[in-house]
Amino acid sequence: MKTNYKLSGTPNSPVLVFSNSLGTDMSMWEEVIPYLLPYFQILQYDTRGLGKSQITTEPYTIQLLGQDVIDLLDTLNIEKAHFCGLSMGGLIGQWLAIHHSERFPKIILSNTAAKIGNAEGWNSRIETIQKSGLEFIAAATMERWFTANFIAKNEKRVDETHQMFIAIDVLGYSNCCEAIRDADFTEDLHKIKSKILVIAGNEDAVTTIEDAEFLINKIPESAISILSARHLSSTELPEKFATVLIEFIVGESTFEKGMHVRRTVLGNAHVDKASQNVNEFNGEFQEFISNYAWGEIWTRPGISKHNRSLITIAMLVALNRKAELQMHIKAAFNNGVSKAEIKEVLMQSAIYCGLPAANDAIHTAEDVFKEMKS
Repeated sequence: MKTNYKLSGTPNSPVLVFSNSLGTDMSMWEEVIPYLLPYFQILQYDTRGLGKSQITTEPYTIQLLGQDVIDLLDTLNIEKAHFCGLSMGGLIGQWLAIHHSERFPKIILSNTAAKIGNAEGWNSRIETIQKSGLEFIAAATMERWFTANFIAKNEKRVDETHQMFIAIDVLGYSNCCEAIRDADFTEDLHKIKSKILVIAGNEDAVTTIEDAEFLINKIPESAISILSARHLSSTELPEKFATVLIEFIVGESTFEKGMHVRRTVLGNAHVDKASQNVNEFNGEFQEFISNYAWGEIWTRPGISKHNRSLITIAMLVALNRKAELQMHIKAAFNNGVSKAEIKEVLMQSAIYCGLPAANDAIHTAEDVFKEMKS
């Protein structure tokens, strides 16, 4: 099965997989992603039959769609990942949590239920769209997906979502409807060993707060977050949605967020060594670094971690801070920076920082490359 996917972010960060709703493709997450890239590698994919993933003709089940996720992770050599699925993606997340908890430490089930709708409703929808096309139900779908206030103030985004919806292949959509129709995890939720966060929209009539509460009452390690939204809560409230995910996976405090990012950039060995050397004299300074430098600045979504590494290297050349330069050249590889890019930064620095500073930086970089055997 050919799965369309996109993997973004820095290679030393944990992977967070996003699974989309029925009637959407992986672009539904675009507003959320920038807030998350300081913390994670993001794996977006189109569910089988939707977007640019292959449409196959065999009967679709949530098990089949869940196995597609496992196969994709295996193809990409990703052993463990966190997972966030919305609506149908939340059903896929439940199957993964029940059958593959060991690979998914934390799973977010957004705007979903143990069983969504009933057979009569799904069969009626399949019959309608096969006869009249997705355009016939598009306007009503937008009203289920978004609050009236969001529709009134975000016409362009709603229109983009409308166009995404009607571009979905009818056969692929129908097949996914069948998978949702036949899915029921009511009796299996107690088997879940992953830590679960359930997100619900307070105006969501498709998967209600009561559905969300049922999930957390049945799943052992679970919590709930209720957002002021309808069904596509990630599109209505992308920054809030991202914040909820970060606080669940990483932690709520600035220090926890800073330590997480510090580890992804500098590596566990470096941070562990620094932590072991904390004492009464330097402890406040170490806490200051984790809170301010790593928790407040490196977590900002406006510049990628890749570019922050390049900027940092250039500034350290200008300041002639050899020890810090060594550390950040090593860290740059964790942020996806290439040796060639480091060379270009040093060449640029030679013009604007001076030849002696750049000459020292070249030697420092070569020492680091030898140490890292790169």
